[in-house]
Amino acid sequence: MLYCFGFETVGVVVGDIYFQDPVPLPGQESAEHGVRLEVRRLERGELHGDIYSAQPIAIDTPIWRADLLESIDGRPGSFNRTHHHPNVDGWNLGGRAFDEELSTDPLPWVGRKLADLESLLAVAGITDADPTDADSLRQTVPEILDVTGRLLDRVRAGDLGRPPLAPVESAGTTLVRSGWL
Repeated sequence: MLYCFGFETVGVVVGDIYFQDPVPLPGQESAEHGVRLEVRRLERGELHGDIYSAQPIAIDTPIWRADLLESIDGRPGSFNRTHHHPNVDGWNLGGRAFDEELSTDPLPWVGRKLADLESLLAVAGITDADPTDADSLRQTVPEILDVTGRLLDRVRAGDLGRPPLAPVESAGTTLVRSGWL
C-alpha cells in the first residue's frame, strides 16, 4: 500500500514494507516489517496531450526517511528496529540512525521532524524547494500520522508488510523485499 501527500516540490510517501537485510547488523538477522515514510522531491512532467490530459508526476529522490520497523519474530509494538536516515545522498540513504525517543514513541517524533521541513531540507542541502511546502506540510502532519498509524495497525494484523511471493535477484544478491518504498 502506498500513500502520497504532494505539495509543490516536496511530498511525503508512506507505505508498508517487509524485507530481509542481506547484510544485517549483529543481532538484527531476522526479517523486518512495518511502515516506511519518506520525504521526497516531486516533479511534474510535461503534459502528453491537451489541457485535460493526465498530469505526469514523478516521486523522485529521497530527502529523509523514517523506518518504523519491528523484527517479525519480536513483540508487536516493540519498534525494535525503528530508525531514521538523516544523511541522504541522491538515492543512497546512508546508515541507520537509532534514537531512543523515536523507538519509544515514533509517531509524535516523526511528526516533529515533518513539521520542521526547513531543517530536513538544510541537512539534505536542498535550496530550491518551494517556500510554501513547509507550511503546507505542517498543516498536513496530523493526516500523515493518522495514515501511518493505520498502516502500522494493518501490518500488525498481518494484512500488510508481508513477505514477497518470490525473492528478486539484483547484482548477484537475493533480495527479499516487498512494498513500494
